[in-house]
Amino acid sequence: MLVPVLLLVPGTSRADNDGTVRFLTAVPVPGSDANTTGGNMYVFDISWVDPKTHRYYLADRSNAAVDVVDTERGVFVKRISGGFKGFTGDNSTSGPNGVVVAFPWLFVTDAASRVVSIDLRTDKVADEATTNAGDDLRSDELAYDPEDGLLLVVNNADTPPFATLVQVDQNTGQLTVGQHIPFPEATNGAEQPVWDRRSGRFYLSIPEVNGPGDGSGPHGAVARINPATGEVEAEFPVDFCQPAGLALGPHQDLLLGCSTVFDTAGHAWSAKDSKTAAPQHVVMDADTGNITAHVAGLGGSDEVVFNPGDRRYYAASRVDPVGPVLGVIDADREVLSQLVPTLNVPAVQGVHPSGSSHSVAVDPDDNRVFVPLPANNVFPNCLTGCVAVYGTSGDH
Repeated sequence: MLVPVLLLVPGTSRADNDGTVRFLTAVPVPGSDANTTGGNMYVFDISWVDPKTHRYYLADRSNAAVDVVDTERGVFVKRISGGFKGFTGDNSTSGPNGVVVAFPWLFVTDAASRVVSIDLRTDKVADEATTNAGDDLRSDELAYDPEDGLLLVVNNADTPPFATLVQVDQNTGQLTVGQHIPFPEATNGAEQPVWDRRSGRFYLSIPEVNGPGDGSGPHGAVARINPATGEVEAEFPVDFCQPAGLALGPHQDLLLGCSTVFDTAGHAWSAKDSKTAAPQHVVMDADTGNITAHVAGLGGSDEVVFNPGDRRYYAASRVDPVGPVLGVIDADREVLSQLVPTLNVPAVQGVHPSGSSHSVAVDPDDNRVFVPLPANNVFPNCLTGCVAVYGTSGDH
C-alpha cells in the first residue's frame, strides 16, 4: 500500500506552528441503495463541523444524503436522507451541495434550486424552499447569520449567478424566501459565502468578473452584502486568483482560496505551459478590501476554512501544480507552512465518475482536519470512499 507523505514548504521546519500536520486515519463511508456512482462514494461537495456536538457533516452526492461522522471517536455515525437529487452526471443539477449547522437545524442545498432545514433531533425535513421556481439548476453553497436568522443561499450555476436571502424561524425551522441578489458581472459562477459577526455582513467570493467564462479570466472579486437590505455594498477586486473558497480569519481578514493557478505571465497555467506556475492564495482585509498578503506556493483550491484552535487556515486544493493537497497556512504570519498529499481519482467510463479532494472542515477542540476522499486503494479504509483525518501528534 502506498503511504501518503508530507511535504514541507522551503523555509519551514517540522516544529512550525506547534507541529507538522499528517494523515492520522480514515473513516470509511459505506455505500447505500441510493448510490448512483457504481456503489461507492466518488462525488461529494461541502463539509462542515459543529464543534458543540462534535459532528462532521458531508454533502454526499454519490449516496444522495448527508453523511455524519463523530469527530471525537472518528467513526461513521449515520446518513441523513432529505429527498436529495444525488449525482445526475452533472454537478449543476445534483445534490446535496452545501451544508451548515445551527443546532438543532441542519441546512442543506440541493437541485432544483432547493434548500431544506432538517431537525437534527429527528433527522426529518422540517421545511424546504425554492430559490428560483422552475429552475432545475442547483442551489450550492450557503452561509448562516445566527443574529438575524438568515441564510445566504447561492445559485452558482445560473447565468448570471445569484444569491437569495432566506429567513429561518429558529423555533420551527420554517424557511421564507426573501430577496434575490444577482451578480450580472460574474462570468464563472459565485462560490463560498461567509458571515462576519463583527461587521454583520455576508461576504461572497466571485471567481471571475467580466471574463470569458471558462475559469481563465484574471479578474475576480469578493462581494460584501448587507443582510438587512440585500445591498451589495462593495465588490473588492482580486487578480490572478479566481477565488472560490472564502474563510474569515483571526484579524478581521479573509483567506481567498484561489481556484485557478496562473503562470508568471498572468495567464491560466497548465502542465503544458511554457511559463512557470505561480500558485497563490490571498489574504484580504475584510473592512477595506485591501490585499494584505499573497500566500505563494498553493493554488487550485475549492473549500477553505480557518481553525481558531491552532490558528491555521486549511485549503482543499485539488489542482495544485504538485497534485492534490491539503494546504496548511499560518494565519498569523500569513505564510504557507505545509502541503499534505490528498487524492484525486480519474473516471472509469461506464463504471464511475471522477472524484476530487476539494472539501475540508475542522474541529477546533482537537484540531482534527477532515478531508473526504473518493473511493481508492491508496489510503487505508477507503475502498468505498472515506473521510481522511489529519492532525499533529500534539493535538488532543
